[in-house]
Amino acid sequence: MESRVRSVTKAVVWQVIGLLGMTLVGLVMTGSARVAGSMALMNAGIGFAMYLGYERLWQRIQWGRIAR
Repeated sequence: MESRVRSVTKAVVWQVIGLLGMTLVGLVMTGSARVAGSMALMNAGIGFAMYLGYERLWQRIQWGRIAR
């Protein structure tokens, strides 16, 4: 089982990558850096919460783990 700090760190790094990607997509789609940034921040907040919950849920599932 991994620590909460590790789970949060992984989620933050992933969201930074997603934030950059979403900003680029929003900028291309709208032509507005302000709208693109707003879209990216909203997406990052929602995505962060969902990813963190998803990771923590999978930590509780024993299926597919190999005992050492």
